[in-house]
Amino acid sequence: MRSHLRCLSVFLVVAVAGPLEAQRAPVSAFPVDTASIATVQGALAAGRLTCRQLVQRYLARIDSLDKQGPAVNSIVVLNPEALATADSLDRAQAARAQRGPLHCVPLIVKDNFETRGLQTTGGSLALEGWKPLQDATMVAQVRAAGAIVLAKSNLAEWAFTPYETLSSILPGYTRNPYALDRVTAGSSGGTAAAVAMGFGTLGLGTDTGNSIRGPSAHQALVGIRSTMGLTSRAGVIPLNEGADIAGPMARSMADAVRGFDVISHSDPADTVTAQADSRRPASYLPALSRGALRGARIGVLRQAYERPTLDAEVRTVFERAVADLRAAGAVVVDTVLVDSLDSILRRQQGGCNRFKADLERYLAARAPNAPVKTLDDIIRSRRYHPTVEPRLRDAAQATQMPEDAPGCQSREQVRAALRSAFTATLDALQLDAVVYPTWSNPPRLIGDLNTPHGDNSQLFSPMTGFPAITVPMGYTRGGRLPAGMTFMGRAWSEYRLIQLGYDYEQATRHWRAPRP
Repeated sequence: MRSHLRCLSVFLVVAVAGPLEAQRAPVSAFPVDTASIATVQGALAAGRLTCRQLVQRYLARIDSLDKQGPAVNSIVVLNPEALATADSLDRAQAARAQRGPLHCVPLIVKDNFETRGLQTTGGSLALEGWKPLQDATMVAQVRAAGAIVLAKSNLAEWAFTPYETLSSILPGYTRNPYALDRVTAGSSGGTAAAVAMGFGTLGLGTDTGNSIRGPSAHQALVGIRSTMGLTSRAGVIPLNEGADIAGPMARSMADAVRGFDVISHSDPADTVTAQADSRRPASYLPALSRGALRGARIGVLRQAYERPTLDAEVRTVFERAVADLRAAGAVVVDTVLVDSLDSILRRQQGGCNRFKADLERYLAARAPNAPVKTLDDIIRSRRYHPTVEPRLRDAAQATQMPEDAPGCQSREQVRAALRSAFTATLDALQLDAVVYPTWSNPPRLIGDLNTPHGDNSQLFSPMTGFPAITVPMGYTRGGRLPAGMTFMGRAWSEYRLIQLGYDYEQATRHWRAPRP
């Protein structure tokens, strides 16, 4: 791994040098750090930029800012085929061949997605050097749509923690571009930091309890966690298949939805997606239009965020966001309570740790290519960060498959009850969605695991399997630290949530680039 990183600068010098005509082209002013999919593709169509030039700019930016300068430390490995892919896309454009909806979109992929020809590790040295034989379904989908996998990004090892991005595959913490002494959250913190820092135009992350929405909120991004079954997890290293979701992270709602439109489909390799094609609209792109908040009924889900440690500045920013919803024409129901929430949660009997069973099934399906076969193999290898050892050993104690474990059966009953109660609440109040702060507290200082974290994402969306989208709602601590607001709705209500989130984003325009 370290030898690879030492070779990184050499690769980038060669990559950025490029042909003479590329060096002479007037692309130095093209804002890769703030560019949207629309601006990238507009510049390509107008001939102001080639795909090769765009990729060169991103590679140069990574070289100067990820391990040097502010040293965000978000990138695990670069794709050595990125420039060759860019050249092929340039040739297709020159030949006026049909182009995909993500044509020449530089993509950051979390390092728990199988990526053909690239190391895939889940953040662990136990998988160092493993190159899968195929792409994860979602990676294959975006590649087929024209995106370029530019790099694999750091994550909390095995996606275990929502609070920080620390792994054994990459020395040191991934740092928040908005405040380099602050955490990125986890586990998709590497993707979030890389996209926020302008190392790619679009990112892919995974979310079991928080890990798309939490890092997105901490880095002023849009993050989409879909309805369980709308997007495929095939080829993603699992944490808990009962709650795992994969999805897009971007600097704007428009970019996140352009990615989401490509990846939300049925997949025979992931049976949970059987209903996806019949449940999704022909396209989510028409939802990107203004005016959706006028007359919309939105509830404030206080059970999701009100606690004694709620930060005063986060409360103020959220109250301002609710006022902005009203100003845009929404009818806001100030206090929404899911009936019998506490009694539903008390029905849980026993624990349910699926990690061992889900991971070993995944590894068995990849034999003999997988470098390890069991969780015990990983523990014996000692090739992991010491902070994850308690989680690994705890998971290793599981003796029953999830479908046979009483605790897991109890968990599914609780989930069903919460789905019914949440839906009944929205129906009774005729709500389109509910909102709440994605975090009740600002990003913590790196290394601080004592002050309140404020994670509000673990309960409602993961337990119900219903969709939730986080959108920037402002900043705390003198305008330095981003804060996000979550829009959550019924099953399969992504189109409506996109409408509402986009209208709010366009009305408030909170996003701004970091200045580390």
